[in-house]
Amino acid sequence: MTLSVGVIGLGVMGAEHLRLLREESTGVRVAAICDADTERARLLAQDSVVLDDPMALISSDNVDAIVIASPDATHADLALACVSAGKPALCEKPLATSAAEALRVVDAEVAIGRRLLQGGYMRRFDPAYVEMKQVADSGRIGATVILHNVHRNAAAPEWFTGPMSVTNSFVHEIDISRWLLGSELVSAIVHAAPGGDPLLITMETDRGEIVSTEVFMNAHYGYHVHAQLVGRAGTVQMAQPSLTLTNGNRHHGHGYPENWVPRFRDAYRLQMNDWVRSVVSGQPVGASAWDGYVATAVAEQVVTALQTATKTKLFLGARPELYA
Repeated sequence: MTLSVGVIGLGVMGAEHLRLLREESTGVRVAAICDADTERARLLAQDSVVLDDPMALISSDNVDAIVIASPDATHADLALACVSAGKPALCEKPLATSAAEALRVVDAEVAIGRRLLQGGYMRRFDPAYVEMKQVADSGRIGATVILHNVHRNAAAPEWFTGPMSVTNSFVHEIDISRWLLGSELVSAIVHAAPGGDPLLITMETDRGEIVSTEVFMNAHYGYHVHAQLVGRAGTVQMAQPSLTLTNGNRHHGHGYPENWVPRFRDAYRLQMNDWVRSVVSGQPVGASAWDGYVATAVAEQVVTALQTATKTKLFLGARPELYA
């Protein structure tokens, strides 16, 4: 069976998803693409049909499944349309720009009793994170007590404010921390450096673990993500973010990429291939719509903690049985 996929949004991530589907995935073809910039879409079309209406793409009889990589504000409505059409979708994060919107998407899936949506939290497929989770789950380092996260970007545009550091960047740490630990986050407190960057966010889980995260949007030297799990009997952490070390010009070491795409290239590839297989098999993988809701809801409440400079208790509500 060849899966016919439609791609909505052809910016940085949409173009990368399009490339992955065409060049690094099997059993799939890109049947249709859609972008607000129709000229850009035509340039990327190849043998795909170009549509100017994302809803027309979702409802097309020639499209079996959808990749949503359009601007954040469009995600919830497009995800709801996919659920209404009964079509699986891989939706880039965030699932929605508010917890209330994300919960609407969750409710729509619950109403049909079927998981159709996978959130684009690709770190769950990153080999380093996967190996860290395997080590932790094996019991080799004992019970986990602390998770340290580092999330540094080379530079952020001027309009990228303190809250956006949480809602657009830190959401990845929210999701991966829950996934690594198998715990739920119950409280948060945020310390901000002068000017609001970097942030140090400390959270606690329902099992008493501590999660510390540095979010530094203007670290200048490059894009750098790091994590370390501390257990009662040992630790496991990411090794250097490269396969090789270079000697030259009185320097020894490795470089850092400018942004997240090179660092997580393998993760995006593995995510896409697993998603394609899951659509064909009907067995969901990756982050669910509920996980997408949790990431957005926790981010909203962490923003409150940032603004009040006080410890905030986190509230999520009851997880529906569909996502048990």
